[in-house]
Amino acid sequence: MRNVQRRTVEAPASEVGPLLDLLSTPQDRLWPAAWSPLRLDAGLAVGSAGGHGRIRYEVSAYEPGSRVHFAFTPGLGLEGYHEFVVIPDGPARCQVVHTASGHLAGGMRLLWPLAIRPLHEALLADLLDNIEREATGRVVRPARWSLRVRLMRRFFPPTPVPSGSPAA
Repeated sequence: MRNVQRRTVEAPASEVGPLLDLLSTPQDRLWPAAWSPLRLDAGLAVGSAGGHGRIRYEVSAYEPGSRVHFAFTPGLGLEGYHEFVVIPDGPARCQVVHTASGHLAGGMRLLWPLAIRPLHEALLADLLDNIEREATGRVVRPARWSLRVRLMRRFFPPTPVPSGSPAA
């Protein structure tokens, strides 16, 4: 499985990159409020464990202002990673890229294409809207959830973080 979401932001990487540093902090303005919150037990630090909803991972690499890399926790049926990278694209523009890549096993082979991928893509589109809004004050093409995502959200609302989990 490989899934890449990308957004061109009309702001320099030097302004957009530090927004990533706020993920999972009380000052986080990027993570969409409509989704299960991103929680990390030690913030954006290598080895910090957490996730969102039932998706668990840990920070495996962190370059402040430019990149955060998460490794999925074993047992999900997904062995791999996801990461955010801010790439300069000239002096006043950048690319924000999110890549999820891994090997699917067991039930995840069916669950990923049927449910998780469309939800993942909707969450990422909302998050990229928030990045663009924070950096520029507007969103050129706001995300719109597909009918499939709206139905899944209606019948299967976001999963709260289990109490006692490292992300709680």
